[in-house]
Order: sequence, then structure tokens, then C-alpha cells
Amino acid sequence: MRRQYDYLIVGSGLFGATFAHLAAKEDKKCLVIDKRTHLGGNIYCEFNHGINVHKYGAHIFHTSNRLVWEFVTSLVEFNRYTNCPVANYKGELYNLPFNMNTFNRMWGVKTPAEAKAVIDSQRKEVMERLAGAEPANLEQQALMLVGSDIYYKLIKEYTEKQWGRPCDELPAFIIRRLPLRFVYDNNYFNDCYQGIPIGGYNRLIDALLDGIECKTDTDFFADRLYWESVADKIVFTGKIDEFYGYRFGRLQYRTVRFEEELVDTPNYQGNAVVNYTSHREPFTRVIEHKHFESFGDAVYDNPVTVISREYSTEWVDGLEPYYPINDAVNSECYSKYKRLADAETSVIFGGRLAEYRYYDMAPIIEKVLNLFQK
Repeated sequence: MRRQYDYLIVGSGLFGATFAHLAAKEDKKCLVIDKRTHLGGNIYCEFNHGINVHKYGAHIFHTSNRLVWEFVTSLVEFNRYTNCPVANYKGELYNLPFNMNTFNRMWGVKTPAEAKAVIDSQRKEVMERLAGAEPANLEQQALMLVGSDIYYKLIKEYTEKQWGRPCDELPAFIIRRLPLRFVYDNNYFNDCYQGIPIGGYNRLIDALLDGIECKTDTDFFADRLYWESVADKIVFTGKIDEFYGYRFGRLQYRTVRFEEELVDTPNYQGNAVVNYTSHREPFTRVIEHKHFESFGDAVYDNPVTVISREYSTEWVDGLEPYYPINDAVNSECYSKYKRLADAETSVIFGGRLAEYRYYDMAPIIEKVLNLFQK
């Protein structure tokens, strides 16, 4: 007997919304459900005093894939936002990523050769101490890559706040590389295309889900047997361990707590993203949301601003899972769930939680586009 829908899509984030959009273009009937009270997953924005607030952390769209860029810009117009974060270490400000502006501020050097000489000298000291041994932890790995000054001011304490443990207790693989750019360029990304949807990410989600039936405040697991009966196939974007009843144990995450504040000033910090890299501040960064969409003097058109302080914490059940902890124990646990998922014929697993890996936005869209091309 034919079921009511071709696809039940569990989760309205970017993977689920993009899948629904492309399936609907092929005349497939889709139902999208989400346990939250809104659509859009973690890219959801809330309009607050004329400002689109990124409720689940800063999201900057960037890609070098022309097809992905053409896809999203065919749905909504993007602005020219360029991600140029700043690091605040005990009141000292440094440009990110590590580039000639950073090196000039830290050492007073003016040429790439001068900057390389300082970094190479500091790296040499670390390599001599290791005497040919492989780095045993994140601290040794980072010191080998960038030397002591950058590590101790811009990496060590920030990373410890992120992970909740000392750097010499974290595995080396977490920092496989730390790009050093010997040019005066503060653009964080190397991608060809970059920006924010004009009017916020809700417009992108609305365009993707236009004409598609959606239900919010609807938990798949609250009535699983019913939801499994309504469609020929399920697209599942939630936690893969939850889908399988945690039979191999629970996968671990780090999570983020947001402290939002309306500030009675038109310009709080002069930049969208400022990382706080010392333990002096308990938060990891401050986001000033208006800078994602207001540029130059337009910042002062709105007399108030909204900021969000981000606090990285241990994840426990009931909190929002953000960053997978891809250590040996969790990777082995996930591999067991993945073997079950690969054997499924009526369920498609996709996205950050279902695949237990961190994704930027563009690779998510690229993955869904490739699914339909196949």
C-alpha cells in the first residue's frame, strides 16, 4: 500500500531542508518534522531590535564550489561579509588567522622573512627538546607548528576553554595544522565565495522549504512507530546513537552556552567575532550580530546592538550537542553505528549529528547535491 509521503525528513537544518527542496523538485512528496519550535536547525536567526541574531552561534557561508554558490544564490541574495575575526589576549588585539598583521603586532616585524625567522627559531627550540620524537599531545604539536609566542597567547588557553582540559592532556591530532600566512590579509577563509544571506539565514531556509509541508515542535522519537509508517523512506539528521537506541553507548560532544545581551550602544566591539584567548574571561568569544549585515557607517543607523558571549561546556543529555569528540573511543563507537546505518535501505543518514562529524554549511549542501546527481 502506498504511503502518504515519499520522504519523511527528520530535522529541518541545512541537510534536511536542502534534501526536501531537491526531492520536491523531482515531484516527491515530503514531510519535514523538527522537535524545535522553529525551522532551520542551528542556522536559525531571531529578529531582535532590527538585528538578525544567530541563535546557535555565528554562521558564515563560504565555498569555492561554484555549483554550491550558484545554488544558494539562486534562492536568496548574499551580502559581501568577509570573516576577519580578532583575538583579544588580556587586552592585546591580534588579527586572525595568523598573518603578517598578527606578526607585526606581536613582534614588530615588517617583512615575511623577519616573521619566518622568529617562528623558525621558536619551532627549532621545541624540535630540539623532542629530539625526533612525535608530538605526544596538542601542546607539543602546536609548539612545533607555530612556536611559543603564538601558542601561549593565542592558542593554549583558548583551546583549554573550548575542550575543558589542559592542552598537554589533549591528543595531538586535534591540531593537525595551523596555517601561517605571510601576507597582510585578515580574510579568515581562502574560498572564492563568502557572505551572509541578506535578511538572515531564515530566508534561505524559507526558500528551501517553500511549498513543503513542515511540522515543528514534533519529536520523531515521541511516536516513532507512527512516523516510520507515513513515508517510503526516512531522511534522518538527528543523533545516530539515539536512532539505534544507544545500543553501543552514547557518543560524546562538547556544547556551547550562549549569553545574549542587548547593549545600548550602536557599536560594541567594532567586529562581528572577537575571540578571548586567555583564562581571564570565562567565555571563548563574543559575537556582535549586526556586523554580519551592517557595514561602515550603516552600523550607526541602529542605536542598539546585540551581543552573544559563548561558553564552551561539557555536554550532558538534554543539552544541545555541538562538536563531536572524535577521539579513539568515540570513533570506534561511531563505526559500530555506521555499520548499521550502511545496511539500511529505507533510511538516509546525513548531517553533523547523523554522521558524527563537524560540517561547515557548504559541504552539507554539496553532499546533498551529489546525492541527487547520483
